[in-house]
Amino acid sequence: MRDVVPTVRGPEAALRALRDAAPLTHCVTNAVVTGFTANALLSLGASAAMVDIEGEAGIFAGVADGALINLGTPNPQQQASAREIVAATRRWVLDPVAVGMLPVRTALAAELVAARPAIIRGNASEIAAVAGTGAGGRGVDSIDDPDSVHAAAAGLARRSGAVVAVSGATDLVTDGERVARVPGGDPLLTRVTGGGCSLGATMAAFLGVVEPFSAAVAASLVHKQAAESAASVSSGPGSFAVAFLDALATLAPGDLDAARVATRAMAAEGVR
Repeated sequence: MRDVVPTVRGPEAALRALRDAAPLTHCVTNAVVTGFTANALLSLGASAAMVDIEGEAGIFAGVADGALINLGTPNPQQQASAREIVAATRRWVLDPVAVGMLPVRTALAAELVAARPAIIRGNASEIAAVAGTGAGGRGVDSIDDPDSVHAAAAGLARRSGAVVAVSGATDLVTDGERVARVPGGDPLLTRVTGGGCSLGATMAAFLGVVEPFSAAVAASLVHKQAAESAASVSSGPGSFAVAFLDALATLAPGDLDAARVATRAMAAEGVR
């Protein structure tokens, strides 16, 4: 794990730094998406590892540049690995998949939030459930939108000390004081298993080179633009999945449209 705290950078500089550093990104993620997540990280330019064995996960987290804890399939071994990771590093992302309606992962998410992740990333219904203002969505599908949980996300960020990233048609990222909106992407990404989960891993990769707010914004923008590029050459979800990995690999820092990211102070929006 790097000892120097990365500085704040815009998305273009963040992607350039990631490509230069190839940050080692440690993922304890769900069984459905492991391969796609690893390929997304490799395509982006990071180094991927999926060490979810109790007795090894914490050791590996101590040398990784960023870590992801995804609660999609929280079997006992992954639960133990998650607890080891949060004891070993602060540079980790919590992805609270399907919390609210399922008790094991909901209780574990609350425990992990108390361990102070750098970033909490989820869809709007998942974030509302973690914040205590909602009961979750329909499985992994959201029944809310990011702006409807804006206040809940900001409150969660202030209580937990984490940057909260809410995924949707327009992603919302807040640290409780600032809010950034990242529009774009393509609906085909929601028809590929691992679209959102790989976004959490990308945020973990960016944690190796920038601070959490910048990491979340850069990851959101990268995924939005890669999805748009992939959709333009795809005929359906299958071809899109392959094209998305290619788009992550070919996306250059200078291609990022940072102007589409709108960042404001929370006070300017009247949100507490």
